[in-house]
Amino acid sequence: MKTMIAAAALALLAAGAARAEVADAQPNDFEVRHQVVIAAPASAVWATLVQPSKWWASAHTWSGSAANLSLGAASGGCFCERLPNGGSVLHMTTVNAAPGQKLVLVGALGPLQNSGASGALTFLLAEKDGQTTVTVTYDVGGYFKGGLDKIAAPVDGVLGQQVAGLKAAVEAK
Repeated sequence: MKTMIAAAALALLAAGAARAEVADAQPNDFEVRHQVVIAAPASAVWATLVQPSKWWASAHTWSGSAANLSLGAASGGCFCERLPNGGSVLHMTTVNAAPGQKLVLVGALGPLQNSGASGALTFLLAEKDGQTTVTVTYDVGGYFKGGLDKIAAPVDGVLGQQVAGLKAAVEAK
């Protein structure tokens, strides 16, 4: 787990002007927040954001390949993953999609799927002078054996890797 957190910290440093924090952590809830400036207009950020196969780390998928990820960027859409032999995972459901501005997904990522916890993952995009500030929050609540506060930092680290991946994917174009 320490290795995962260290790797996330390095990824965030490489991401440039990124800010990350565990904003709050209690036994029954937590909030993590990341903010990064991407050198591209909001429309370009959105176009990449809704294609998680281009920026989500394969190491943080059940199948081992981000190529198996898809995202329905409309209310009721699925952030899903194809598994071998016809299997699948519903990671989150889209509840709010405003292209170029806001994307809200609800559900549980990773080990949270095996608990009574769920959360809202929100991406806010704000464009200014051809650059886009992306603010990502993941608010999680519910039951997690041992307490959600114990998993907040590792979740923050993994989410930080994804935010860094989004920035890198958009800016590589």
